[in-house]
Amino acid sequence: MPEIPEPFDVTWLDVGDGHQLYVEQSGRPDGVPALFLHGGPGGGTTPRVRSFFDPAVYRIVVFDQRGAGQSRPNVADDFDAAMHENNTSKLIADIEAIRAYVGVDHWPVVLGGSWGSTLAIAYAQACPSRVRHLVLRGIFTFEPDEVDGLFREPREADHHPEAWARYEAFARARRPDEPDLLQAYQALLDDPDRREDAAREFVRYELSISKLHVDRAGMDARLANASAFMPFAALEVAYMLAGGYLPAGSLLADDNMARLAGLDVSIVHGRNDHVCVPYAAWRFANALRQVGVHPRLRFIEGAGHSDSEPPIAAALREETDRLRAIVTG
Repeated sequence: MPEIPEPFDVTWLDVGDGHQLYVEQSGRPDGVPALFLHGGPGGGTTPRVRSFFDPAVYRIVVFDQRGAGQSRPNVADDFDAAMHENNTSKLIADIEAIRAYVGVDHWPVVLGGSWGSTLAIAYAQACPSRVRHLVLRGIFTFEPDEVDGLFREPREADHHPEAWARYEAFARARRPDEPDLLQAYQALLDDPDRREDAAREFVRYELSISKLHVDRAGMDARLANASAFMPFAALEVAYMLAGGYLPAGSLLADDNMARLAGLDVSIVHGRNDHVCVPYAAWRFANALRQVGVHPRLRFIEGAGHSDSEPPIAAALREETDRLRAIVTG
């Protein structure tokens, strides 16, 4: 397993709206700046993600997004404050605030997975001069087939019937008059008396389908930690209902895709990913080709969605290692 470096700098960066972001830097202080964007929304980070970068080369910048992880406030501690002004445009502004704090003109490498891939694409489209290389894992572009197939329609019942049945039954039993499962979970999350149980069940469903081989011990540990599962559920439901707080279809729109022209893009996607389906990666890669970008698209056999699965983690490290000669040349 690659080395996991210790941070040389940790801060809580005040970005306004009552939010302070946990930001850490590790690796080489004078190295090539590389930014990691975690999934969810609300997934938070772990020390393990530092190992996606060679610490002898990269200045690794990792942060917990609004309401998640060690950022303040966490959804589990103050629901309303953590959800306040929590949307994609604010997260893009937060990345720019972090870039200013770190003191760099641009990010030579941005690595984002799942929701982190969404945020990386949205950031690169909003600030194309601030990004050189994108390494993306588990593409999610908020197209209706991606959102509905995961959370509204029984697509997953084909592969994980027990996980889908539990996810659906929990909402139906408590909100029988609400046909939209996402809206049902939102209503439950809005109720302080039902919030924690609803959040746990929502996250249980996603964790149950995230890996090729379900990690029961890891899932149980996460579901026992409210500061981990509450942000994941509350933020993911809110963002899914809001279409990622993005105009419909905007990430794949021709004018926005054209803003990615000139970037180097690598895509790592598990062949058996049931959270972010492989077709989303194929569709995004084809949209890139239409604007003259020729991405490295790698479907990883025998792997699901999670970046903790060894084949996914290895592929991400291979991509950042491949970039070493380019970004240091």
